[in-house]
Amino acid sequence: MHMPLPDLIDVALIALVTTLAVGAVAAAVLLLLRRASLLVQLGVVVLAATVSAVASMITVANAMYLSQHDLTVAVSVALVAGIVSLALAGLLGWLIVRNSRALSAVTRRLGAGERIDPAEHPVYSAELAALADELVAASIRLAEAQAQTAQAEAARRELVAWISHDLRTPLAGIRAMSESLEDGLADDPQRYYRQMRSQVDQLSRMVDDLFELSKIDSGALQLTLEDVSLYDIVSDAVADIQALTAGREIRVASTLRPDVVVRADARELTRAINNLLVNALQHTPAGSPITVSAELRDGRASVSVIDSGGGIPEADLARVFDPGWRGEHARTPTQPGAAAHGTAFSGGAGLGLAIVRGIAEAHNGVVSVQNVAGGCRFDLQLPTAA
Repeated sequence: MHMPLPDLIDVALIALVTTLAVGAVAAAVLLLLRRASLLVQLGVVVLAATVSAVASMITVANAMYLSQHDLTVAVSVALVAGIVSLALAGLLGWLIVRNSRALSAVTRRLGAGERIDPAEHPVYSAELAALADELVAASIRLAEAQAQTAQAEAARRELVAWISHDLRTPLAGIRAMSESLEDGLADDPQRYYRQMRSQVDQLSRMVDDLFELSKIDSGALQLTLEDVSLYDIVSDAVADIQALTAGREIRVASTLRPDVVVRADARELTRAINNLLVNALQHTPAGSPITVSAELRDGRASVSVIDSGGGIPEADLARVFDPGWRGEHARTPTQPGAAAHGTAFSGGAGLGLAIVRGIAEAHNGVVSVQNVAGGCRFDLQLPTAA
């Protein structure tokens, strides 16, 4: 039997008015309890929904039923159903809040800097599970960032210590020689002048490398890009270091392709290749060859410098391009032919290879190192010109 339309409209209006009244009260209560626990807030929401339904049923029954018995039965059923529904909602709400509290614990651990294992957090609802996964991923990224920061800080301390030592060494020599000249104790003043000039040149190279590295680290390195022949750049670099091989019988073998053209800053690229070449000279014993090549490899221009310095320990390969790193045995400025890897053309400051990496990345290229038979191979790869 269908309810007449006027009665249906009356029922809808009664339910709407009752719901609005209960909803207004619930909204005010939630506003007052906005800092309460999630369980309390869920309880208010469920209680409001249940009270609204029960009140609507009782109001409609009171208005529509003629029998007192039927009215009592309807009210009793509504109240019992409301109480049971509240109990069920409270249990389910507690389960949701428990998951929320577990998620809060994960968040606190993340805030404390702990790394969270994905298998540690319990099963959540779809939304909470997605949030937990994001927190776990953030934990992993945070741990990696902390490790990188710690490594960078350790490298910075090493760099400051080594630079301080390397600056004191030539300064002490200059002071000793100047005092000898001042006191008239120098038996060959011209030799002292030449040595002082050499020490000043070494200091100048170190300061220049520090300035170059600071520009790279700060993103202030400005490149003047043009199409340049890699053959010309490498040939000029090889010619520049020939003076360093005098009397040491080091042969620089050049097998170069003249048709390889790159879009690069000629000055900065020359500096990078010079650093690789002088680094090879510093670690290649007399009479052993250094091989330089320029070629196309996998669609990129590649400059390879292969020395005969005996190689680098595998554990140290990842640190070769770190600023200031010079290996376990290199702690003072060395001249070409030293035995320990890591000191590039920087007067012993250990900045040359770091500068090579910075210049390569500024050109959207990469530099890498690997051990080969009897030595090391450094590969500088750059995009070719369009």
